[in-house]
Amino acid sequence: MKHFPPFKILRTKFLIILVVFFILLSGGFLYKTNQLEVIYQKISNDDTKLRKDLFAIQKELLELKSQDQYKINQDLKKEVDNIQKTYDSAVVTYEKMLDFSGDKTKKAEFEKSFAKSLKLLSGRNYSEAGKILADVKSSIEKENQKAAAAFKIPENVPQNNTPPSSGFSQQKVHIDNRDFLVNIVSADLNSTKVIVDTASDGDCRDNCPVLPLADFVSRSGAFAGINGSFFCPSSYPSCTGKTNSFDTLLMNKNKTYFNSDNNVYSNVPAVIFSGGSARFVTQSLQWGRDTSVDSVLANYPLYVLNGEVQFSANGDPKIDSKGTRTFVGTTGSTVYIGLVYNASAGETAQVLKTMGMQNALGLDQGGSTALWFGGYKAGPGRQIPNALLLVKK
Repeated sequence: MKHFPPFKILRTKFLIILVVFFILLSGGFLYKTNQLEVIYQKISNDDTKLRKDLFAIQKELLELKSQDQYKINQDLKKEVDNIQKTYDSAVVTYEKMLDFSGDKTKKAEFEKSFAKSLKLLSGRNYSEAGKILADVKSSIEKENQKAAAAFKIPENVPQNNTPPSSGFSQQKVHIDNRDFLVNIVSADLNSTKVIVDTASDGDCRDNCPVLPLADFVSRSGAFAGINGSFFCPSSYPSCTGKTNSFDTLLMNKNKTYFNSDNNVYSNVPAVIFSGGSARFVTQSLQWGRDTSVDSVLANYPLYVLNGEVQFSANGDPKIDSKGTRTFVGTTGSTVYIGLVYNASAGETAQVLKTMGMQNALGLDQGGSTALWFGGYKAGPGRQIPNALLLVKK
């Protein structure tokens, strides 16, 4: 989940500071000067203030590089530790601001406080910067909780715990004295082929191509589609060096496997579509590299398997908090794609089981959320590197 349109200069300055701090933290004292020149070239020629700031940081960096005591000076080590701690907090807080979709006035307040923390951070006042960042992070979480509590399902949405036999439906699913809003598309696998389309032709590790969901739908002749696997958005500072890339296994419509050698993520669940059926596996390592199937997509969490709930919580706030959850599921020869609104991942698993799904897998969410059926039913969200699509056979 995350665009951050206002305060472009603030964002640019923040990214410059983070890049420099990252350089310091990752052996950056030995970084070549031309790396900074590459960054400098990305800055507008008209922005003289940012130029001056950048040259000032560059000068300081070169001075630090010349200090032999870096390896032995405990005071300098402590300062580097402070940089790392505050840097990590700044990245987390910044990305939470990107994800925040609530009241614009509140968001402006967060941005103002965040700007203050950056000024303190650039002045090496790590303690005060850290306090402000913690306060902003806490305030965002409280606003998200308030928004979840205030969420209301439109009155005209019908209650129905059964998915449609085909086509699109917006419905209210009732479980345990609670109602959940669901947008869902159903299709028969005997007449529908499930494919995965990718913006890249093969493995991509950084600065990868992305497209809107609508473009994936159009160029593949699909009648429905949903955003695909988790990826690293270019708007996230933590994604520097791996922007718009994804790590999990995938086979696209051209029979090309992505991340085939990435054993780090081979324990992620996956779904394989072939002909009139689908197979869900708890780990993608359980699947080979067969290209006779229609599509392969690994992601998480695995919500339902063989009619039983597989997920409740994992301690990750992005997963356990309430939000819009995307899914792909099946029952027999019927495939489902859709969204469950204002639900945690654990609640989503319960909703999908209640709807009678035999298997269901989670997809990317947050700012990437998009669902298409004759037009956007949700989204369009940010541009994405891959999408799961339904096409007529």
